[in-house]
Amino acid sequence: MLSACAAPVPATVAPAIEEKPAEAAPAEPAQEAPAEAAPAENPGKLTVLCTPQEDWCVAITKAFQEATGIETNYVRLSSGESVARLRAGKDNPEFDVWFGGPMDGYEVAKAEDLIEPYVSPNAAAIKDSLKDKDGYWTGVYVGALGFCSNKDVLESMDLEIPDSWDDLLDPKLKGQIAMAHPATSGTAFTALWTINTLQGGDIEKGFEYYKKLNNNVLQYTKTGSAPGPMAGRGEIAVAIIFSHDCVKFQKEGMTSLVTSFPAEGTGYEIGGVGIIKGGQNPEAAKKWIDWVLTGDVQEIAATVNSFQLPTSPDAEVPPEAVKLETVNLIDYDFIASATAKKGITERFDVEIAPAPKE
Repeated sequence: MLSACAAPVPATVAPAIEEKPAEAAPAEPAQEAPAEAAPAENPGKLTVLCTPQEDWCVAITKAFQEATGIETNYVRLSSGESVARLRAGKDNPEFDVWFGGPMDGYEVAKAEDLIEPYVSPNAAAIKDSLKDKDGYWTGVYVGALGFCSNKDVLESMDLEIPDSWDDLLDPKLKGQIAMAHPATSGTAFTALWTINTLQGGDIEKGFEYYKKLNNNVLQYTKTGSAPGPMAGRGEIAVAIIFSHDCVKFQKEGMTSLVTSFPAEGTGYEIGGVGIIKGGQNPEAAKKWIDWVLTGDVQEIAATVNSFQLPTSPDAEVPPEAVKLETVNLIDYDFIASATAKKGITERFDVEIAPAPKE
């Protein structure tokens, strides 16, 4: 799926420009003083709607500001929250560019005219399957959905590490599972659409599964990765999250966590980047996209223990990243999932559990 592609176009990010003051001419009694140098050009500002984990948002916005001189701020929101925020601010956008989060959200934003196309010269190096053909979004990373389990908790319950969606329905796991809510989290919606796909696209059968799973769910969190630390602390046995998040928590000291994948198939995400329609700083947004599509920049993720697979063939793949050839990935239809997302999440909110407020 992520086979090598053409050599990347070099990055085109320009540093901030500082004008050099003009040298004064030798003083002469009859001459006027030389004119003062013009002030340095204002490189602009950028506000990023950032969906990955907080430390990645901090690291990448700081690095962009240092590289370009553009004053850069961000707001961290989950994918579902991001679409809702963009929708609410459509007439007066507060963001310039959206970074990260599964492609379903970008397809919803595209359909609702919340983002606009931009084909970066650096997108030429990105595989066609990892970008929108019209430039509304371009993939910056890939991740696989999995189970993040506390092996000590499972051992105390005399249970094996789950490797099937049906394993999560074991009555022994009542109150021992956590996942995010699909109305606020792209991670959780990926899980829902995975189940629908495995049920042959039958939404009714999908909801039959959700209702059974709900019997074992202790909590639906607002953000996709939040169930991971719950499992790490032993509050639950199993979290349904992207595998790279589980690895992050392992690396940060939660050594009882183990990652596994459902044998019958699992979903995946293409984390994207796109320009907000009507944003106040479109040129800065374009520079951001050019920049994040380069290999060196995509390697920033691993420095904060975010081990997604980079999309740039120039980026070094971290050894901790999932090896997709070892995982049974479903045929995930991002267009169909985006079309169905509103109806499914609203129904989930009513029939399964309401979305968390905080």
